Amino acid sequence: MPHQPKKLTRKRKLSSAEFTARYKAEKILQRGRYCAVFELWRRCASHCRRRRACAGDHGACLKRALAAVAHAAQWQARQEFLAAMPKNLGAPERAARQCMPLDLYIESSAQAVSEYLARFEQKKSPPPR
Repeated sequence: MPHQPKKLTRKRKLSSAEFTARYKAEKILQRGRYCAVFELWRRCASHCRRRRACAGDHGACLKRALAAVAHAAQWQARQEFLAAMPKNLGAPERAARQCMPLDLYIESSAQAVSEYLARFEQKKSPPPR
């Protein structure tokens, strides 16, 4: 009997609700990874320092600390995450891991851009007299 080739089957395309749910779940995990890499638990309350890990809201902790973490360090951490990312990772997870830390605690891209530009406006404005 001749060998029959296997019929290739396509993967089912994710619905927008499934994509969003998986993306949000991965964003939460990615926030925790950035908190661990930047060792934000050192600046937090005693229960975080005792655990040597972030024990609370990763998004709020990341938001507070981003002004103190240099952009080059943020970029380097992102590059390390991208290098460690498996080749067969799903699209929602890949999209979340490609985000910079600033993008992880902001819900919409328009809000991200406005807050990003607001930080530069604060730096440019002269101090009040």
